[in-house]
Amino acid sequence: MKTSAEVSRQGVAGTREARTPWTGLDEQGTGLTVDDFLTTMLSQLVNALRRTVTQPYAEQFDLTVPEWRLLALLAHAGELPFAELVVQSTSDKALVSRTLRLLEQRGLVKLTSAGNTPRKKLFCSITRAGMALHDQAIPLARRHQAAVLRLLDTGEREALYRALRKLHAQCVMGPGVEPGTRPRKAS
Repeated sequence: MKTSAEVSRQGVAGTREARTPWTGLDEQGTGLTVDDFLTTMLSQLVNALRRTVTQPYAEQFDLTVPEWRLLALLAHAGELPFAELVVQSTSDKALVSRTLRLLEQRGLVKLTSAGNTPRKKLFCSITRAGMALHDQAIPLARRHQAAVLRLLDTGEREALYRALRKLHAQCVMGPGVEPGTRPRKAS
């Protein structure tokens, strides 16, 4: 991992002073290309981070990225209903289901169903073996994540964190809700 000084010398950090396609952005997004879209840039970044940061440490512990993600979520939560695990993982239901079955076969998670109805609820929890694997992997995961974040200076990290939280909160509120306002509750 390069230091921020090395990245800066390569010219990447020098873009801080440069105007961006977003600087004079009007409501219509005039002049934006698809490559300038936030969704495109974030998608490219997520894929690059997964490939260069997450995948190497996941593979070191014989895990795929989806397996690591679910294991980490369950280590933090203890037990989650399947539907909640799908939401928290931001993955589709089929991928979560397949991944959980693989983790269960390896003895890393336990799946239990509640009720005898056709719509029975499935609960997911981490086993002792799963927690032991997580506890081995998490220090390395934290180091890899910190190395990437430390490419940014403190102010950039704080601004990025706040901006991501703000955008996420706005997206969660839903379409058609003006920024800075709260959606009206149904009466």
